[in-house]
Formats: sequence, structure tokens, C-alpha cells
Amino acid sequence: MKPLTPRYLALDVLRGLTIALMIVVNTPGNWNAIYAPFKHSDWHGFTLTDLVFPTFLFVVGNALSFSMGKLSTLSHTDFLKKVLKRTFIIFLIGVLLHAFPFVRYEDGHYVLKDLTATRLWGVLQRIALCYCAAALLIRYTTTKTVIIISIAILFVYWWLLYQFGTDPGPYTLEGNAIGRLDRLYLPVENIYKHYKFPFDPLGLLSTLPAIVNVVAGYFAGVFVQERGNKPGTIIRLIAAGIILVAAGMVWNTGFPINKPLWTSSYVVYTTGFDLLLLGVLIWTIDILQVKKWTYFFEVFGKNPLFIYIIAWVVIVLLHLVRINGPSVGGLIYRHGFTSWLGDKDASLLYSIAYMLLIWLIGYWMDRRKMYVKV
Repeated sequence: MKPLTPRYLALDVLRGLTIALMIVVNTPGNWNAIYAPFKHSDWHGFTLTDLVFPTFLFVVGNALSFSMGKLSTLSHTDFLKKVLKRTFIIFLIGVLLHAFPFVRYEDGHYVLKDLTATRLWGVLQRIALCYCAAALLIRYTTTKTVIIISIAILFVYWWLLYQFGTDPGPYTLEGNAIGRLDRLYLPVENIYKHYKFPFDPLGLLSTLPAIVNVVAGYFAGVFVQERGNKPGTIIRLIAAGIILVAAGMVWNTGFPINKPLWTSSYVVYTTGFDLLLLGVLIWTIDILQVKKWTYFFEVFGKNPLFIYIIAWVVIVLLHLVRINGPSVGGLIYRHGFTSWLGDKDASLLYSIAYMLLIWLIGYWMDRRKMYVKV
């Protein structure tokens, strides 16, 4: 593969924007007081928050479009070592984050957590597996083959969920094939505990269609680099985005848009929005040259994995450390936000303030040229 053009600022801003929004939606002051756009849909349906994770995967694909040129020059052995090592490290970090801080506060004391009950699947685990699968596909098959396989994945996944679902229905919490498969090889204590029924929205089977989000991000990145930041490029991105959003809405009538199930219609729908967003960013930043606002998001985009990890660690510690009973995080929320704001406003402002705190850490690192890569 020939070297492509230098990085585009719009791609870096998209990555940073995704990280910033992910922190906001993951750290409300009160999980029972959240404005609708910052909530995930309960089951079928779609909100702004449901766009965050697929966009994260999309930008992983964007990044791969830059690194693949160098990776493709490696021998097969070196390529596999590099990709598999990165996959393993990211996956392991994801598992360790679920186990962190390895203790819990109970009846006034800190006690060791039961690490055998740690959740297996999670955000970083899905990123790791999807990155690995996409990199292998792109390295060892042709562009046409990758596209055919990606389309096949979406339809095969639809068939799998329909074929192996049970009562009360293949797209229900209790009857979907994703949960059925996970419960075959995982004890209940290792499965996500948010739902009233053992089910992990980031389980093994639903990782399959998520690979397509990464592949789409890769091809979008290559397209932008090869075509350049021209009006024609933007028109094509926006046209493709509109077509995919419409296709996702049509598919929704037979295969509901559903983030927990990561349905194929959801993949198509979110990819469409990502292309629209990318087109708007390129138009604003590279065509109109409106760039003064971009550095804020560049800070997040330059250290995405580290910032995600530190955002997780700090919020956990804030709610673990206690002062005469209440947690530090709880005290900050109560005295700094709920004392003068309504419930939802306080919850949202707390999450924004926390995001800004993490930004300061990223800013400090950027000023010192400290970039953590796996």
C-alpha cells in the first residue's frame, strides 16, 4: 500500500469529540437524573448517546487507515505479532478496569472484591477484537473482499439472531441469541448486571457486526486521504451518510435499531451519521478554515486510550474514597452542584465538569509531548 497523505485535522477532532462525549455520558452526577439525549435507549430505539461507541469504533478504523501503510510493510510474522500484542494488551486493560479498584466499601470497611466475578466483556475488549479482525481482513484480503465480507457479516448476523432466538422473541432481552451464547460459557456473575436478566450488550456474538463499524471508519479515512479535503469529497461523504441513515431506517422495520443487540440496522444507521459528521467537520475545518475551536478536542484525540483509562480510574476512586461515610465524589456532587441546581442540570454539569478535569490532564500531557500508545 502506498503512503497516504498527512493526517487530516477533522479526523483527529472527530476522535476527540467522541472521547469528550463518552466521558460526559459515562459520568453523570446522578444516574436517575439524566436528560434524554444523554441516556442510552432502553432497548429498541436510538439516542445521541447510542452514537458514541460506534463512533469510537469508526475512529479506530480512521486511525487504522493511517497506520496500515506502515503495518503492511512488515513481514507477516511481525505484522501478526504487532496486531495480536496490541489486541491482547487492550483486551487485558479492559478486564482489569472492570476489576479495578480490587476492593469495595462495605459496612464502613474496605474489603477485597471477588475477582472471579469480574465482568469479561466491555468497551476496550470489543475495541480490541474489532481492531484485530479489521486489521487482519484488510491486510490479507482485497478491498472488494473486505466489502463483501462486511456486507455478509451484517446479513449473517441478522440470520443468526433470528434463527437462534427463543421465546419471547429473537430480539428481546430474554430470547436473543447473544445472551444465550454468553450464558453457555460464562457464569452469571461474569455477565453484565445492569439488566433484570443476565445479558451483556457487549457480548461475544454482537462483536461480529461491530467489526463493520471499524471497517467503515477505515475506508472513510482512506477515502478522505486519497480524495483530499475538497468539496467533492464532502458531497460524497454526506451523500453516502444520507443513504446509509435511510437504509438503516428501512432495515429497522424488519431488524430493529438496537444498541444492546448491536443489530445490523444499528451498524448501518450509525455509520451513516458518522459519515455525515465527518463531512461537516471537514467542511468546517478544512474548507472554511474555522479552526480556533478544534484544539480542545485535539487534546482528547491525541491520547484517546490513556484518557479513556484515566477517566475511568479517577471517577472510580472518587466514589471509593470516603470521608466520614460519604464518598468524595458524592460530597462534591452534593455541595458543588445539587446545592444550587435542579437534579438533571446538576447531574449534567457534574459530568461536564469532570470531562473538563480530564481535559486538563490531557492538556498537561500534550504540552509536555507525552503520548501513550499501545
